[in-house]
Amino acid sequence: MKKKEKDKVNETVPESPKTTPKEPTLEEQIVLLKAEVDQWKNKHAMAYADMDNLRKSQEKTFFEALRYRAEGFVDKLIPALDAFHIALKNPVEDPKVKNYLVGFEYIYNQIQQALEGEGVKVIPIKLSDAFDVKTMNALDTVEDEGPPDRVMKILSPGYQLHDRVVKPALVTVSKKPEPKQEAKQNNGESAA
Repeated sequence: MKKKEKDKVNETVPESPKTTPKEPTLEEQIVLLKAEVDQWKNKHAMAYADMDNLRKSQEKTFFEALRYRAEGFVDKLIPALDAFHIALKNPVEDPKVKNYLVGFEYIYNQIQQALEGEGVKVIPIKLSDAFDVKTMNALDTVEDEGPPDRVMKILSPGYQLHDRVVKPALVTVSKKPEPKQEAKQNNGESAA
């Protein structure tokens, strides 16, 4: 293009006035600063709440760890307690053995008291109690005319540490009697 043509093009396109950024007024600056302060206040409140929640969570974790610190030890000690329980449950005629059993019973009671001091308790179960899946394991079932799912025999006591079951009780549970086989056989013979 020639110079004249360039000038014509420039003449046809009006020049836009140069706009300078407008300075915000004092009121607008105040509004902007208040909004920024509110934003920082919210961020501070959220950070404070997060820290408080974290502190509470750590306190709860620490309290639970402290409360259940003996769980592993109790879990390892329970087989010995079960052996004591079985040995003391059986009747003995020999006077020498009876004297030993008195000593064993004394030791067993001391261990039980020490464990109770740490929060370990024997799960209280009585015969004819309803079977509870949370605190009992059924090792066997026995037919009974009474209601089903009742404790018929306690084979081994259960233990809990505060509110946690460390070892469930081992029990025998009742079930409804099955229909007699003779009636089924008589029906089968008459059809043949």
